[in-house]
Amino acid sequence: MAHVELSLSEVFAPAASTEQESDNFGQWSGMVSRAAEPCLLIDAGTTVVAISSSGCDLLCLGAPEDVIGLPLLEGGLRLVDFTASPSELTEQETDKIPPLLALHSGRLARGLLRVQQPGSDAGRTVDAISTPVLSDGAVAGSLTFLSAV
Repeated sequence: MAHVELSLSEVFAPAASTEQESDNFGQWSGMVSRAAEPCLLIDAGTTVVAISSSGCDLLCLGAPEDVIGLPLLEGGLRLVDFTASPSELTEQETDKIPPLLALHSGRLARGLLRVQQPGSDAGRTVDAISTPVLSDGAVAGSLTFLSAV
């Protein structure tokens, strides 16, 4: 017969740091910037706060430093429809893309995007899953994970 002993001890809790930790939004910003996966973080004003290098590659945006600080739809992102002869999305249609929908609804959003490379007629289809990011109980932005389809 096997014998198992169990002993309980105090829970290890790290000592409180003297440095004030950043809020939830700030922590996500750092993680997205360093992520290997294609992802994007925008704030409540739709400004790109952080984007991974692979996210820039997938969305045809160049380097992260070229996009950070610019509004999502004015930083070179060209979204087109899924027709045979793609045309740019209207403002009504862009309001429904997952990063903006999660931001405005405060709920999880998922959808397909068709991204057009600069100087090309070819489009790339991207699956986007977005979630709102909260700070002090309010929606402060949205976090989007991307993948090529």
